[in-house]
Amino acid sequence: MFDGSFFATWAEATKTSFGFFWKSGWAFVLGYFVSAMIQAFVPKAKLTRFMGGADPRSVALATVFGAASSSCSFAALATARSLVLKGAHFVAAVAFMFASTNLVIELGILILIFLGWQYLLAEIIGGLILILISSVLIRLTYPRNWLKEAREKVEEEASAEEIDFDWRERIASKEGWHMVGMNFVHDWQMVWKEILIGFTIAGFVAVLVPAEWWAAIFLTGFQDELPGWVIALENAMVGPFVAAATFIGSMGNIPLATVLNANGVLFAGIMGFIYSDLMVPPLVAVNAKYYGLRVALYIAAVMYVSIVATALILTGGFDLVGLVPESGKAVTDVVQFKMDYTFWMNLVFVGVAAVLVWLFIGHTRQHGHMHDEMEGDGPLKRGAALVAMAVLATGLLALALHGGTA
Repeated sequence: MFDGSFFATWAEATKTSFGFFWKSGWAFVLGYFVSAMIQAFVPKAKLTRFMGGADPRSVALATVFGAASSSCSFAALATARSLVLKGAHFVAAVAFMFASTNLVIELGILILIFLGWQYLLAEIIGGLILILISSVLIRLTYPRNWLKEAREKVEEEASAEEIDFDWRERIASKEGWHMVGMNFVHDWQMVWKEILIGFTIAGFVAVLVPAEWWAAIFLTGFQDELPGWVIALENAMVGPFVAAATFIGSMGNIPLATVLNANGVLFAGIMGFIYSDLMVPPLVAVNAKYYGLRVALYIAAVMYVSIVATALILTGGFDLVGLVPESGKAVTDVVQFKMDYTFWMNLVFVGVAAVLVWLFIGHTRQHGHMHDEMEGDGPLKRGAALVAMAVLATGLLALALHGGTA
């Protein structure tokens, strides 16, 4: 039924998926290590007391709080719900969601590796613009009765308050570093399925989906027939829907953004795609569970308008100063296996990860293993992760058999 070329293609796709893992392995460890330290040593309880309004101070504090959090999309929604429960304004809660999925260090490192410094700069500037635009939109369209009912729904649940602490004492204690290990492992427990699914999909999409498909979706072959602003607008509007179709969260969609870049998708489309991790159906469903369907769709609509506007503003601004990056960077150039800095960085950060796991084990010996079931981590995601593992395992077998032609 299947000839050798089928298995050779499967092998090549698997090799590309593992290339994405290989290129970003050290970055994940570094990013989540820094994130774990921020979570352990930055007292955030004081911040949440000042987020009750829609004023600039509340939004700024929510942005700082989000940037100091984990990049897991589902964790972002859970923490935002906790903020609402503690009295935070919905403007501040949405600002937190955008910041925790766009302004965190691990995502920035990944974007720098795969897409380059211009995209990293755009991610940071655009993340702040997203927060500004969404804050203004919510204040202008504020559905008071809907959000009042949503808050009452959230307040029916209990909430554990974070205890204030002296960061100087904690950072000098063994218990503080045990908490770093615990945070590191907990973050990985939350995101590994998204990363596995996203990187697997990216590898197979890069090999199997022809460039003509992307050209049709993003109008990349119509530069001579349509004005540039029309194509940019279409790209910015379509990018979020492509992201929603992947069902992948923030960290898993960067390799796919690399695939879009390699196929000539415009800057506006790629930024619209990257910013849309909070609009994938599983995350909208979680918000519906927290606040009700009306408010979940309202939040998604605010995010969509903010994302499209931000992508267009970035395109115009970067074009004005000559910083719009060129598309077409080949995926094969990004995911090469060779003895360069990636090899040595991976080697070093395997050791860092081992130390952090050892710290986690020390924490569990004293306090027991505390693992909260994360929203969205249901049978569908677990099944998709198992399928991804099976696909990669089969691909490794194909690679062993057809390595010479893959």
